[in-house]
Amino acid sequence: MTIDKHQVKLAFSAASASYDGVAQLQREVGIALLQANPLPDTGGTVLDIGCGTGFLTGELLTLAQCRDLIALDMACAMLGTARIKLNAHNKICYICADAEALPLTDHSIDHVYSNLALQWCNQPELAFNEIRRVLKEHGQLAFSTFGPATLQELKAAWALVDDYSHVNAFVSAEKLEHLLRQAGFATVTVATKLYLPRYSSVQALMQGLKGLGANNALAGRNRRVTGKGALQSMITAYPKEPDGRVAATFEVIQVRAKP
Repeated sequence: MTIDKHQVKLAFSAASASYDGVAQLQREVGIALLQANPLPDTGGTVLDIGCGTGFLTGELLTLAQCRDLIALDMACAMLGTARIKLNAHNKICYICADAEALPLTDHSIDHVYSNLALQWCNQPELAFNEIRRVLKEHGQLAFSTFGPATLQELKAAWALVDDYSHVNAFVSAEKLEHLLRQAGFATVTVATKLYLPRYSSVQALMQGLKGLGANNALAGRNRRVTGKGALQSMITAYPKEPDGRVAATFEVIQVRAKP
């Protein structure tokens, strides 16, 4: 199954206004990414891939070593929101582009950061090749992405209802490391952590995912509107805690890679 990039852009553009209100996990993961991979004193030019509404971009701006910053996202509406939020800063260059085809010159970037964005690549090997191309020889890539266990409860509940794909597929940590080494990264460090946020209901979980723009964008998925009966069957099948709340697993893979 491949990701329909057009649908991804539409979903994230539609979510640009609601994203910050439901992006607690994204902020938590982004802070953890920066804490584990602080910007070195050498600073230089920094690229934030999949900047969204600009949370990680803003955090990077607080680091004195960051001289020039490129905020890149494939959803132009997200970039517009980031520009409004960060309009007091004049050293940010905003670029609407895909991580699999970076419009940047070879060896022009000192550090690349990406927080929960590269899972939207159809061919992560292309993105890694592009990042390796634009990185300087002593540069560094630090990113977080979702792993295969993400939303496993939702996937299992839907599997009891029909045979369609309702949850995006995610690449394993082992596969990511293999692709990075193939792209020319000599040093790769990988760590995995499970996050288990709770929601008041399955409906609240799904509304939160919609607010993030994290809609199912798999090409070949069921294009018809899901019937109320099928939806209710999935909600009934979803495991619930004694107080009626539901948990959702998010497997976050954090990676640091150097040429």
